[in-house]
Amino acid sequence: MSESIHQSTKDAADSDYSAERRRGHAVAVALELIASKATIAEGISLSRELDNLSSYADKIQEALKVK
Repeated sequence: MSESIHQSTKDAADSDYSAERRRGHAVAVALELIASKATIAEGISLSRELDNLSSYADKIQEALKVK
């Protein structure tokens, strides 16, 4: 995992941050994942991936919740 994804994931789960800041970090992680996918996958639609950005960030935030 890249260092920036690792740090942003930790920050997205940090309860000391505001909800807005945690969301920003989740979006940053999603953008990093989209960028990584774009460099290795042929025929990726960046428009479609960016349309799904909010959904990806939602899933990241949900996955970071302690159960």
